[in-house]
Amino acid sequence: MAKPSTGFSTFLFHKKRWLLLLLAMLSHFDVGNRIQKPEKVKETTSSQIGVVTSPSPLSFMKSKLVLLVSHELSLSGGPLLLMELAFLLRGVGAEVCWITNQKPSGTDEVVYNLENKMLDRGVQVFSAKGQEAINTALKADLVILNTAVAGKWLDAVLAKNVPRVLPKVLWWIHEMRGHYFKLDYVKHLPYVAGSMIDSHVTAEYWENRTQERLKIKMPKTYVVHLGNSKELMDVAEDNVAKRVLREHVRESLGVRNDDILFAAINSVSRGKGQDLFLRSFYESLQLIKEKKLQVPSIHAVIVGSDMSVQTKFETELRDFVAQKKIQHRVHFVNKTLTVAPYLAAIDVLVQNSQGRGECFGRITIEAMAFQLPVLGTSAGGTTEIVVNGSTGFLHPAGKEGVSPLATNIVKLATHVEKRLTMGKRGYERVKQMFLERHMADRIASVLKDVLHTANARQ
Repeated sequence: MAKPSTGFSTFLFHKKRWLLLLLAMLSHFDVGNRIQKPEKVKETTSSQIGVVTSPSPLSFMKSKLVLLVSHELSLSGGPLLLMELAFLLRGVGAEVCWITNQKPSGTDEVVYNLENKMLDRGVQVFSAKGQEAINTALKADLVILNTAVAGKWLDAVLAKNVPRVLPKVLWWIHEMRGHYFKLDYVKHLPYVAGSMIDSHVTAEYWENRTQERLKIKMPKTYVVHLGNSKELMDVAEDNVAKRVLREHVRESLGVRNDDILFAAINSVSRGKGQDLFLRSFYESLQLIKEKKLQVPSIHAVIVGSDMSVQTKFETELRDFVAQKKIQHRVHFVNKTLTVAPYLAAIDVLVQNSQGRGECFGRITIEAMAFQLPVLGTSAGGTTEIVVNGSTGFLHPAGKEGVSPLATNIVKLATHVEKRLTMGKRGYERVKQMFLERHMADRIASVLKDVLHTANARQ
């Protein structure tokens, strides 16, 4: 018998390695909201493997004391972004403290595991209420409030000390919904050192809305586009990893390799537009049938369900699927912290956020890293990421966007070259603008300016 080639053996080795990785990912993150506490592993430094790395743009933060205030600790975008910043700051030797303003009354597995993840990385975690929080805020070189809702912590905990802390506060805002414009939340906004917002369109909205509705003025505002983590890019650029992840996720969904998957990867809620996406998807099936188009089987994937607490909205989604008899084409996946396996498995991302859209929409640049075209609403930060007609297609938000999205689904289902070309252009755009180092550069510039402002006020 002929000996297997070295190339084939290498493929089998990598396939086995990435299959184990996939199983680890799914066992850690995909059952309910459970996240296993990560085991400590010995880190390999760049000097040990002969790689010369440039110094971090955040290196000036070494030995600085930074207090991070999150309104909650969950799998949603805001808290996870703040955690990412915490790890970047810890990586350059900053002393980082974390408090969560609103916690569930009982034991919460997500909170427990995320806090332990931070503790493992050297982030100090303590109660939002109490003298330790007040003392840390007073001693800190910088206090970062995360989201508009976190503003409630200032009066509730700092009380008479609020004026002493405001000059060194950077307020990181991610919200685009009108109900966040409450004076109780943001009355101190004009007096902080600065605000940081994820997109130009959101910054403009806050500038206008605060003046018109609340009669207050925004502080100096910095727009910082987000970037993909190095860990996600490593998977996105590893073809063997993607191939194995694709095979096994598709097998778990019961779809074939040549089927075309359109996926929405967001928490399931009306604001994220999964209901309108499913209506568009059903309409696209009708168009394909009416025009007798020869295309592979197309499927819709909804990643972001909560199997433990099925909401009224999700019940509506499932009822629609059953009513239209498309259960074999629509797949619901539980919400997860690990999106890479699903980005490897799908062909097109649908970012269908409604109203004013996403403040930024991190999943959009993550999908583009995997060379996926994006079908997005022409609203919010999506318009600053997706180049219409080049890296994807934009459609109107609301019911008037249902038919245009259906048409765009059919376009990408019937033109494989267009899908591939748009995906490659999206990847190139990520490499130019949306990497972790780009985000670190942008945040570093903001922190330097805010620290200078804080020092001048004291």
